[in-house]
Amino acid sequence: MNSEIEAHLHFFVNWLEIEKGYSPNTVSAYCRDIIQFFSHFDDNPAVDEIDMHRVRSYVFNLYGRNKSSSVARKLSGLRTFFGFLLRNKIISHDPISLVSMPKQSKYIPVYLTVDEIFRLLEEPGEQDSFAIRDQAILELLYSSGMRVAELTSLDLDQLDFASGMVRVRGKGNKERLIPVGNPAKKALQRYLPEREKVAVARIKRGLPVEKNALFLNNRGTRLTARSIERLVRMYGQRAGIASRVTPHALRHSFATHLLEMGADLRSVQELLGHASLSTTQKYTHLNLDHLTDVYDRSHPMAKKDG
Repeated sequence: MNSEIEAHLHFFVNWLEIEKGYSPNTVSAYCRDIIQFFSHFDDNPAVDEIDMHRVRSYVFNLYGRNKSSSVARKLSGLRTFFGFLLRNKIISHDPISLVSMPKQSKYIPVYLTVDEIFRLLEEPGEQDSFAIRDQAILELLYSSGMRVAELTSLDLDQLDFASGMVRVRGKGNKERLIPVGNPAKKALQRYLPEREKVAVARIKRGLPVEKNALFLNNRGTRLTARSIERLVRMYGQRAGIASRVTPHALRHSFATHLLEMGADLRSVQELLGHASLSTTQKYTHLNLDHLTDVYDRSHPMAKKDG
């Protein structure tokens, strides 16, 4: 990759981070995909030498080694990059515009039943060193439907017990308010004195502590997404539902259960922080399956022969 492209990539990264507010992981993924794209060509082309034929050659090469969802993600990153160059008049045409995105199989979200959720929430107990903290984490994930990255970034001042709301900073650094149910509020109120004990004990011993972070580990630092994924999986194993329990499955369960209870799609979109309603619509087929099941079990004519 030549120095000209490196300079363009540098400005693109600044735009993603500062203007778009993308997370470090997203920015890193975009950079990897762009570097991979330009490394594909032996003649080291400049950005204005990239045309539709080069893009199609690259995509054809990807199909042999990647799932269609991975190809679509890489193309999406390239589309964003070349769109940025076009808007800034660095190139005169967009080589991605006429390249169609690969067809993808419909993604079916993994979610838990209400009974499975109850079993999971009951798992933290006296045998667990951080049971009170872990209970608060599980309750909050299911009660709010927030992403695990949103949960790990929570600070103490983002909780408002008086209004029963939590202020979440989501994708693109966009903020939204999410209501929190009473079980999650009570679990958080039980956890906060325990958190204070950990923080005060470390301060007295001259040890570091992240004073603003809501969820702390035993080193006094903010819990990571990996740590939360591990603890969710551990409690899922103990509840007998290990293969389907992740923080994201709790988010899917939150959305699915709301729709099953009659919530409208727009409200669920707002609660989840989806920019597009089409992203939320993946849950509608789950709701339709539920309604069909209820109909088959309940309607007097459902089992009547035609």
